[in-house]
Amino acid sequence: MAGRKQTSQAGRLRIVAGNWRSRLLDIADVEGLRPTSERVRETLFNWLTAHIHGARCLDAYAGTGALGLEALSRGAKHVVFVEKSAVAARQLRRNVEVLGAQGATVLQQDALDFLRRAGTEPFDIVFLDPPFADDLVEETCRLLEEKRLLAAGALVYVELPKNGAGAQFPPGWQVQKDKTAGNVRYMLVSAGD
Repeated sequence: MAGRKQTSQAGRLRIVAGNWRSRLLDIADVEGLRPTSERVRETLFNWLTAHIHGARCLDAYAGTGALGLEALSRGAKHVVFVEKSAVAARQLRRNVEVLGAQGATVLQQDALDFLRRAGTEPFDIVFLDPPFADDLVEETCRLLEEKRLLAAGALVYVELPKNGAGAQFPPGWQVQKDKTAGNVRYMLVSAGD
């Protein structure tokens, strides 16, 4: 859910690369739903090239599922998609079916509730693109750390409003990459050891 809708055509999302390269998927009509732009996804997955194959990923605040679907297309082993909106989660399930995506779990649930209750295998890569107005990044990162949901060497991708205050990450977390595109600031953070 990042920036403004930047898709190949209205209401559609295009997978940038991998097994489903150029596949177009429908996007749920949900107010505020903002898929991460193709340009940002391409940059992000260039950053993740050495880490994505076989990775276990969490796409929190999944929205269209653009980040998690791109990860699966490029060789991630498993992606847990967590999306609060019933309409968006339903469309995401349809897109998973259309792609025949193995290794996808779609949960219609609040991301913070999921993290508070999660008793799951740690994640290698986490995608965080919450609604900008809700200021959820710091609490989400705190829960990931506190609940030990990150594997050793885990990477966390974060999207924030370009002109916002930024985010305070837990001690030991380090920003590896930091860029802007349009109204979005996006970064890759290593979550310590």
